[in-house]
Amino acid sequence: MFTNAIVRRPGSNFAEGLTTVDFGVPEYATVLEQWEVYCAALENCGLILTRLDADLRHPDSTFVEDTAVVTPHGAMLTRPGAASRMGEVEAIAPAVRGFYPEAAQIGAPGTLDGGDICEAGRHFFLGLSHRTNEEGARQLAVHLAREGYTSSCVDVRGMTSILHLKSGISYVGPGPAGEETLVVMEEMADWPEFAAYDLLRVSPEESYAANCVRVNDRVLVAAGHPRMTEELARRGYDPLVLEMSEFRKMDGGLSCLSLRF
Repeated sequence: MFTNAIVRRPGSNFAEGLTTVDFGVPEYATVLEQWEVYCAALENCGLILTRLDADLRHPDSTFVEDTAVVTPHGAMLTRPGAASRMGEVEAIAPAVRGFYPEAAQIGAPGTLDGGDICEAGRHFFLGLSHRTNEEGARQLAVHLAREGYTSSCVDVRGMTSILHLKSGISYVGPGPAGEETLVVMEEMADWPEFAAYDLLRVSPEESYAANCVRVNDRVLVAAGHPRMTEELARRGYDPLVLEMSEFRKMDGGLSCLSLRF
């Protein structure tokens, strides 16, 4: 059960951030509207929010998930793989250390984005991507092992359809019958790394919805993906549909916008 989340308001220069897709330029008024609805959804799920002001030095800084990996036992500040984002960690560190005074930090030459890290119960999948390298994953694995977690690496560097591991998989289990469930985009569904889990396979047409978020008794899911939403409900989950169109334009998803603990 989560009780807290850290979020950061999108800045007026949000559209100047990094993106690998061509879905158009975000409309700032709509960005703010969607962010406020997202924050309200977290509060409706029972979370107390720490709302940080916009950071105009870093247009991508509303994607706070990339700056830290948090568990019930501790936190590790990251070292983003994009040079323009490294300052985001220093900016958010006081908020993270307000909850985790002994937070560790990834050191050079390691790089790691939180969007590459998928917690699945007592196990963590560590994505190797163009933002997270082997050394960053190794340092996090050592940190997690001290906390009693296991971990394994999943290499997504050969994929062109996703930026981070969690663009393609999400952990939403255990389900009503106790099954440990991973939501997985079809392109990754047959990978041996995920064979031990009950899989909810997401069709190529709805692959963006693979980035969903279990928040206590609800599962946040992006609007516009009815088959995915219906399948979650059929399996006994309680979907909460949120519009994410403007964040998708900047490679963002539902998990990116908060640190939940």
